[in-house]
Amino acid sequence: MGRIISLNVSNQKGTAKQAVSDVTISATGIAGDVHAGNWHRQISLLPNERIRAFEAELGRPLTPGAFGENVTTEELDFSTIAIGDTLMLGSAAVEVTQIGKTCHDNGCAIFAEAGKCIMPTYGLFCRVLTPGIAKPGDSVFHVSRPLKALVITLSDRASRGDFADRSGPLIVEMLNAHFVNTPWHLQVETVLIGDDATELRYKIIDAVARHVDIIITTGGTGIGKRDITPETLISLFHKEIPGIMDFIRMKHGATLPQALISRSVAGVIDETQVYALPGSINAVREYMDEILRVLEHNLLMIWGIDAH
Repeated sequence: MGRIISLNVSNQKGTAKQAVSDVTISATGIAGDVHAGNWHRQISLLPNERIRAFEAELGRPLTPGAFGENVTTEELDFSTIAIGDTLMLGSAAVEVTQIGKTCHDNGCAIFAEAGKCIMPTYGLFCRVLTPGIAKPGDSVFHVSRPLKALVITLSDRASRGDFADRSGPLIVEMLNAHFVNTPWHLQVETVLIGDDATELRYKIIDAVARHVDIIITTGGTGIGKRDITPETLISLFHKEIPGIMDFIRMKHGATLPQALISRSVAGVIDETQVYALPGSINAVREYMDEILRVLEHNLLMIWGIDAH
């Protein structure tokens, strides 16, 4: 929890904002501010602690709003805030949609003077979830939204204990390594089941109902009698994403023809993106290398955040 020390508005982009006694936060942002609108950066925040540190470097005082931020805070730990989190600003609720942003084409006024700006590194950008009123002195409550992932291994033999599952743990390892230095709170759970279409379908439907963001399966994508993963998932998809799997097959099939036999699929169910990977360790690495390149972009698209 932190608190608001200043609320700032302006009617022109790229300029310092002026402090006001209170603000009305509507569905499109702060009334009277140039950044209000139907987009994902309706309200911006900066920590006063970083502004004070920059003052020391600059050698002169700065007023709240100098960096173009709408909300100047104190005692709010920005390092713990991730995309998708909720902040309560007075009686309003906003969702964090972006962390950091480059300055305008010619740089803001501070950038023009000092050659750098703190907004690209420390600025938080939000869209309004619940309208309300905010004023200096109001508390800022931070509600974390974890990024939830589920890894499902399908293997009759591994589920019987004939051998240890290696592909599922590798996916978890690669997910954790990818998200460790990104603005997301990743939580990963794992499931090991046999090659059973009914059980897989239940696990997927349950995960979607629990608002799991990413589901990655491994195993069951071949042409054996017990390989049922693609058929089961396709029957649940609201949108299929064929391009990424086709690309991976063609990329590795050029040197390893067996890769072309994989029936791996990808798609979206409600707001959950789903990827079906083969069961071999090498294939998991190859597929995950490409999938990890698009995961965050896909999350923003599914959440309705146009970050272009």
